[in-house]
Amino acid sequence: MSNAFPEIYLVRHGQTEWSLSGKHTGRTDIPLTAAGEASARQLANRLQGHAFDAVWSSPSQRASNTCALAGYGSARLIKDDLAEWDYGSYEGVTTKEILAERPGWQLFRDGCPKGELAFDVGARADRIIADIRNANSRILIFSSSHFLRVLAARWLGLPPEGGSLFVLDTASISVLGYEHDLTEPVIRRWNQI
Repeated sequence: MSNAFPEIYLVRHGQTEWSLSGKHTGRTDIPLTAAGEASARQLANRLQGHAFDAVWSSPSQRASNTCALAGYGSARLIKDDLAEWDYGSYEGVTTKEILAERPGWQLFRDGCPKGELAFDVGARADRIIADIRNANSRILIFSSSHFLRVLAARWLGLPPEGGSLFVLDTASISVLGYEHDLTEPVIRRWNQI
């Protein structure tokens, strides 16, 4: 069911070598793979027919290039708060490798040494949500998995750790919106690939 309230489209960047291998990719600025570039180009068709009042992107090249390849590069506004989780000491390390040294570790509960906690990422997500609500318009956002998951949790009023309940594939599209009025934020669609 469509409504008159603005929808916020969230796009996770296309595949990178590290997303393919499961390495935590926070602030390391690595490019899209050829497959990632192809899926980013396909986003243009998947987003066709949707008009946006603003296009925001993470500063990472993987998000920014996904935005450009999808056909929105000329409208793109870089927002630093859209950057992926800062994994600190766990940058470039897989969950399996972390668990071998730190059994029971969970990103959303424990955060990362020399990096961010869920609270920190949630504070950035809250600033983005404030910007979204102030704009009160249709916005297309390009960012990374863990940040977008925290953004979705905070959109719903869940604690940042609630992002652990959502999964996002590369080049996926999700839509945030409202149900009856602007006081009822909902997820309208999630992880469409």
